[in-house]
Amino acid sequence: MDKKKKKKVEKTEEVQVMGPEELAHLSVKDVLGIFSSKKEEKPVPEEKVEKFEHYYTAEPTSELHTKIIQIELKNGHVYNFTAPSGVYGKKRVDKATDLLVNTAEISGKKLLDIGCGYGVIGITLKKENPFMQVYMSDINKRAVEFSKINAKDNNAQVTIKWGNIFDPWEDEKFDVIISNPPIVAGKNIWMNIIKGSFIHLNPEGSLQLVAFHNKGGERISQFMKDTFGNMTELIKSGGIRVYKSVKEE
Repeated sequence: MDKKKKKKVEKTEEVQVMGPEELAHLSVKDVLGIFSSKKEEKPVPEEKVEKFEHYYTAEPTSELHTKIIQIELKNGHVYNFTAPSGVYGKKRVDKATDLLVNTAEISGKKLLDIGCGYGVIGITLKKENPFMQVYMSDINKRAVEFSKINAKDNNAQVTIKWGNIFDPWEDEKFDVIISNPPIVAGKNIWMNIIKGSFIHLNPEGSLQLVAFHNKGGERISQFMKDTFGNMTELIKSGGIRVYKSVKEE
């Protein structure tokens, strides 16, 4: 008895194609064929994204915007500054800077403001201590430019230079070195400020730095103590502290 040949049946799976109306009635195979035959489209160029620049960038390329801001001291004195974009504190005088200016202990004849920004610390301290010879510097050229503008606007006779940390002051000695250091720039920056200050201070001169204690300030204060052999906290306020070390003879 002849065996009947069984018909070979291909198993298929129905698939619902979801998409535009012109594709919905086609089989999966047909849809794949359409897309595989299409020419590769050119990628759409990404929108240009403005490059982020830190405020310690030497030559900011961001578009320049300015804002008039002011600092009011505890004694009631008010000073106005033109704050440019691309420089730290472009929207307002930050709390750390405000605390440092109101707390700094000024003595001697020569004061250096390292990382001066657009000049709030150095210019304000000059106005409050007219007997002091005030020197200021910053790595940011825009900061230096506006420090000079603000010094003129506030009728403050100060010396302002461009350069990295102590590069502009190789042969100078000071009685006070003061700064709101750029902690986000990395520890090498504030460590070099501290080590360089020990070299550039006269005997009994002081280094005074401000920082948030739990955001780098604790390490800064310890390194000041290790370098100078002493460190005191002039004030604590809202997590911010002002640290002072003296170069003892």
